[in-house]
Amino acid sequence: MLNGGFGILQLDNRDKRLGKIAYGTGLDNVWMNIRDPFTAIRETGGWSDFLEREVLPLSVNSNKAQFWPNYTQHLIGGGMSYRMYVEWFRHHGWRHPKWMSGATMVMHHVINETVENDAYRGWRTDPIADMYLFDPLGVVLFSHDGVARFFGETLHMADWSYQPSIDPADGSLINNGQNFALKYDLPWSRRWQVFYHYGTHAELGFSRRLNEEDSFSFGAGLRAGELVELDDGFRTVDLAASAGVFYDRNNSLLASFVMAKTKEYRFRFNVYPGVLQVAGVSPGLFLADRRNRGLVFGLTFDFLPALPAGLASDFH
Repeated sequence: MLNGGFGILQLDNRDKRLGKIAYGTGLDNVWMNIRDPFTAIRETGGWSDFLEREVLPLSVNSNKAQFWPNYTQHLIGGGMSYRMYVEWFRHHGWRHPKWMSGATMVMHHVINETVENDAYRGWRTDPIADMYLFDPLGVVLFSHDGVARFFGETLHMADWSYQPSIDPADGSLINNGQNFALKYDLPWSRRWQVFYHYGTHAELGFSRRLNEEDSFSFGAGLRAGELVELDDGFRTVDLAASAGVFYDRNNSLLASFVMAKTKEYRFRFNVYPGVLQVAGVSPGLFLADRRNRGLVFGLTFDFLPALPAGLASDFH
């Protein structure tokens, strides 16, 4: 919920304080659009514009490429998350794991659309494409065992999200973001794989197996910087160069260092629970450089399942 639902707060010009989000206005506006999708499409350019921006991956104009996150984050990322939750609920003995996962995904995406909408009032087609098309298609797609097996075993897909933390000084949500990683085995090598890491960013590179369990990955690409409001009511993002290095064990991320030429989070260094051992406790930690606030440091604890986030604090 914190990584995916509030993912847009990573962008440079979004207020990170959870108490400053216009939840009521955002939810009301999302409901207005999904309740009357045909009017929303008509008022924002018509069906051809809707299909070009949101559905058909044909345009190379970044201002009309809203379809890209629809495919990567909602269709594939959302579908993978749905399947992962199904297996989690099933493993822990919950009844009706598919219904529980479906309810979780609905909550996740309603929060996501509400936070993205924030205080805006007016017609938008983004929630229509997400909630009527790509989110349900992701569930259908990953409900098929062959598809799940392909992404899980051939592409080695995994959730490599950050460690969300709260700054108690002002209620800011720090170091959040839902990320996915894919690896594809090179046919001529037993150690090297093509590597792709994405979320509100995309880094392409290579991964190298160090042994039977551990791998080191690196990639470079682009990251979303500021959210830009266009004159026609649509939104896009400006892009900045990014790069990262990652260390995982059995495809479970243990440490990462990501850099980007953005105003927020010029770098993020994350070490996950399971790496460090202090007096029998294995905390996670992160250090980030926020250009406008200086350095921020945070701790997370895997032995506190009721605490949805760690604690963070700025220091200079």
